[in-house]
Amino acid sequence: MNSTLVFVEDDAELGALIAQFLGQHGLEVQLCPRGDEAVATILRLQPALVLLDIMLPGKDGLTVCRELRPQYAGPIIMLTSLDSDMNQILALEIGANDFVLKTSPPTILLARIRSQLRQSTSTVAPPLQAIKPASSLSVGPLTLDLTQREAWLQQQALHLSTTDFDLLHLLVSRAGQVLSRDELLHAMRGLSYDGIDRSIDIAISRLRKKLGDDPHEPRLIKTVRNKGYLLMATGW
Repeated sequence: MNSTLVFVEDDAELGALIAQFLGQHGLEVQLCPRGDEAVATILRLQPALVLLDIMLPGKDGLTVCRELRPQYAGPIIMLTSLDSDMNQILALEIGANDFVLKTSPPTILLARIRSQLRQSTSTVAPPLQAIKPASSLSVGPLTLDLTQREAWLQQQALHLSTTDFDLLHLLVSRAGQVLSRDELLHAMRGLSYDGIDRSIDIAISRLRKKLGDDPHEPRLIKTVRNKGYLLMATGW
């Protein structure tokens, strides 16, 4: 398993301490001190995971996460001293996988990192391979090019992360059918839904935003209470 992490943190002393602790547990940490250098550094190194502070010089961590997510498929953990529900919600909405406070014990941070790395390496393709192969799929004005992994709505390109594209692929391939969180999570990550994991809900929220679907009264991706999600086959 790739064990290299990029830690974007402007506090050199804190960065060195965390890097040393993680290094003692088999993780190699590359430090990046500035937000305006982070995206280029991460795309160059292609680490297994990104640890990202919110308050950074040059560009804040939330902006870095937003710019990075369409180009980087690995886990992103936000690490911050700001104990704010709004910051946590915003971070998750724009593509972060987890949110850890700097006041948390280092062992908690290590456990969260290992959890994200396990989930990342267990994202296997077999469930998606069960879908009948095709070069493209369409529903209404939405088209997916499965070879190039690109999507268009009303002939406008959609900027989707790897996770978002895979989820949309599943929904489009089963348009008009309700898919449970368990089915979606198993297809995406090979995991069973534990009743707590919100990653599918967050990804659905991102897709709705990119499709221009009203989050309060969605008409394209509907929530079917106690059952799951339904991508409408008609009415686009």
